[in-house]
Amino acid sequence: MAKIRNEKLNKSVFGGHETVRVAAVQAPQIVFNKEKSIEIACQRIKEAGANGAKLVAFSETYIPVFPAYYKAGYASQIDEWYEWNVALQSNSIAIPSEDTEIIGKACKDAGVYCVMGVNEIDDTDGARTLYNTQILFGPDGSILGRHRKLMPTFNERLYHGLGDGSDLRVYQTDIGRIGMLICWEHHTILVRAAQMLMGEEFHIANWPGTWTFGQKTGDGKRKGRIFHATTEPGDPCDLQFAIREYAFESGSFVISVAGLLREQDFEPQYKHFIDSPEMDFSWAVGGAAIVNPFGEYIAGPVYNEDTIVYADCHANEIKAAKVVFDGLGHYSRPDAVQLLLHDHEQRNLLRSSKGLSYQDLKNISESTEVPLEKLEKVLEKVETKLSQK
Repeated sequence: MAKIRNEKLNKSVFGGHETVRVAAVQAPQIVFNKEKSIEIACQRIKEAGANGAKLVAFSETYIPVFPAYYKAGYASQIDEWYEWNVALQSNSIAIPSEDTEIIGKACKDAGVYCVMGVNEIDDTDGARTLYNTQILFGPDGSILGRHRKLMPTFNERLYHGLGDGSDLRVYQTDIGRIGMLICWEHHTILVRAAQMLMGEEFHIANWPGTWTFGQKTGDGKRKGRIFHATTEPGDPCDLQFAIREYAFESGSFVISVAGLLREQDFEPQYKHFIDSPEMDFSWAVGGAAIVNPFGEYIAGPVYNEDTIVYADCHANEIKAAKVVFDGLGHYSRPDAVQLLLHDHEQRNLLRSSKGLSYQDLKNISESTEVPLEKLEKVLEKVETKLSQK
């Protein structure tokens, strides 16, 4: 017991490291060229690693592009809609796959942890649903986990399915505890609370760009498109409020990466989409930033640049911030408020036999002299438990 108590008393921040360098990779999305996107990603991972970064993050659905720049709906031109969606499916990422192996190798060569934003194609046999997904790679090249966005926002629902609570978690690593959420999950009150309550030290937040809700006119009204690009300090995107508040509430460092897309980033065969009335990527202007546990910027935000934003994160800042506000400690009131997380995977096909036929059960019953009815009840309980994992 004394040994366990000592381990708890001596628990460290950042796995005992005083400082960890992190990197927000603001690289342009390459529209519907998965191979080129992966090649660029691997180059940036290695560059960040060579510059001392131990944790590297990319923007939302970096591979192959954030699909909802193209605001397709029922009134869309069918030929254009067809081409966009087929290209999106053809260039999306399966987990695991040869694509993830290539990215993993780059992480291993660079010796970094990496959170990569992708359009993920469902790994369920026969399914082709896409998910807005973050993949966490380890410095050994392995996939440590993935997170599928729980609720697609606005017209994202035309493209992405809904994740579940099974991949809402924090990963204990040798550089600290890493967690991640996507875009407006940072406004989803109970989701972000659940993520915070797992005790992050580094939090990855990725986004499709930097926006405001239309342009304001002199009379205070709004005009133009719903999402309008903004890089102005006096007219900030809600993501800037979200990452600073998240950092303060969780007592973690937030690495925030937003999408960057320019006309030259469209592959030649897809450049005609630039002039489509359904297309708007004007707000894909980046905005990479890194925030400390006091909610202060320590790097960025940086707009309109193809760049990597770095920051050195100091473990003592977490310790100091939690003296003031510790959401898992002295500011936590589980006697008053508790949160239930459903952390099991949801499935639409459950096999009741789990490989055991009625004859199998009958044979087991006869050989063990355990009544068949009792075996069936035990098996039913086991199957229920398994289905919840």
